[in-house]
Amino acid sequence: MKSYTNFESINLDLKRLKLERQIALEEIKGIKNNFQEDLQPYNWINTALSAAKKYGFYYLIKKILK
Repeated sequence: MKSYTNFESINLDLKRLKLERQIALEEIKGIKNNFQEDLQPYNWINTALSAAKKYGFYYLIKKILK
């Protein structure tokens, strides 16, 4: 536990803690937005298409080599 000698140091620590809290809240908002974007159907379609492309490419190579 920190001991304070004057009100000035208390106010300084309170301001610092308030700013740290605001920064943390903004980081949480950013993470929330990123998560919401990841759940959009468009992103799921892109993931499925890229997987299908990879599978199709491997299938084509397998047919050519046989």
